[in-house]
Amino acid sequence: MNNPQKLSFVEKAGYSCADAGANFVFMTMILFQTNFYTDVFGLTASAAAAILLWPRLWDAVADPIVGILADRTDTRWGKFRPWVLFTAVPWAVVMVLAYTTPKGWSMGALIAYAAITNTLLMSIYSMNNMPYAALGGVMTGDINERTKLNSFRFIAVNAAQFIVGGFTLPLVAKFAAGSDRQHGWQMTMTIWAMLCLVLFVITFATTKERIKPTTREKSSPKQDFTDLLKNNPWKVMFAMTLVHFAILSFRGGALYNYYHHFADRAAMFDFVQKLGLVVPAGASANGLMETLGYIVHGDRAELANSNVADVFNSIINMLGTAVTIIVILLSAPLAQKYGKKAVAIAGFALSTVNALGFYLLAPTNTTGMVLFTVVGSIVYAPTIPLVWAIFADVADYSEWRTGRRFTGMVFATIGFALKSGLALGSAGFLWIMAGIFNYDTKLPDALSAVQGYRACSGLVVGVMFGICTLLLLTYQLNKRVTIQMADELAERRKKFAAQAN
Repeated sequence: MNNPQKLSFVEKAGYSCADAGANFVFMTMILFQTNFYTDVFGLTASAAAAILLWPRLWDAVADPIVGILADRTDTRWGKFRPWVLFTAVPWAVVMVLAYTTPKGWSMGALIAYAAITNTLLMSIYSMNNMPYAALGGVMTGDINERTKLNSFRFIAVNAAQFIVGGFTLPLVAKFAAGSDRQHGWQMTMTIWAMLCLVLFVITFATTKERIKPTTREKSSPKQDFTDLLKNNPWKVMFAMTLVHFAILSFRGGALYNYYHHFADRAAMFDFVQKLGLVVPAGASANGLMETLGYIVHGDRAELANSNVADVFNSIINMLGTAVTIIVILLSAPLAQKYGKKAVAIAGFALSTVNALGFYLLAPTNTTGMVLFTVVGSIVYAPTIPLVWAIFADVADYSEWRTGRRFTGMVFATIGFALKSGLALGSAGFLWIMAGIFNYDTKLPDALSAVQGYRACSGLVVGVMFGICTLLLLTYQLNKRVTIQMADELAERRKKFAAQAN
């Protein structure tokens, strides 16, 4: 039987804290960083694009380097936990600096400052988050416990995403005191940075590394990577991760434009009015919703300069995140019954159908937009923790076949695919829009561009989900194999521990 190595609630919750902290940087980057550099920091679009692109590519390259170093780290706290702890303070400091705008600097100096601070932030992100991801693979050898652990992790991730998406801009406005949005961003990111620091310390203090290699044989990074290239499950997951995370950044850019330029403003107005989020033009409103910017001022006849698209888009985002948090809890029992591979395939296949169905919606069908968002979150949510649990199985497979474990290398190379996918997804959206739909940023409401937003949000996303489904079908570690692998590795580790004593 599989060696249990059960994890307590405290350890599972504690482990999840660091990924919640990481998402205060990650989601701010995805949702707001472009706007910060252009509208607050004052950079040109081309300068901002370069500053956003190159640090992400460096971040992807840095992950394998960190993976090699983490695999060879040997402390009384383990291999991976020390990285989470010792990057906590630098993370907090650089996080604030990256969203601080120097006063009175020349444009050249500002560009250099932004490039340096963003590159440092991405570097520290790799040094913290890559070992953190690998940590989940050595806390327990129990495949069901790993699934539960990742369920905790991604509930925390989505909670952080909910907070970042819902409260960052209101806090910026609060601290801006009218017009100084540069100060507003600095203060808001200081709050988030302090929260990150606390979360990282909690993860270090509450977790323990239990899985040890079953051999003391030393190997070179070259040998590790050579062995990794013989790992067919790793090859599948590398390609799947590249496409999977390209979907996230691609869909994020497409959906923002979908709701702001394709969806009918009058229909969105009717929807938010039913929720009591509308007041007539010139009227005042009080309360929390007004403070958070969720009240639409105006009437149905004059919506050109209204915030109705922002409010409707925010409701959609928060609803999708809330449903995801709830449904993630089903991933562990589903995986235990059917296996991680089967559940992941079903989730991505249904996400394919959901995305293609989303394309068929009329611009006035706001109810359909809400329903497809909810259904999409339901079918996709169980795959989120399972994909990360599968990465740990891939690391087990290498140990099972070679007798050596290089968890850091596995997660580092997967991290490379993840971050490359994010970069390619953002760029791919713009390439498709410009190359096929003649997208001009000065004419966002042009008919061809509007059709492009619709096609990218539905058809292209559906095709990408379909590619992920096909790749997962070729993944060879099904439920039977993973149980066999876990049992045999547990027996090897037991013998190795007895010999060591």
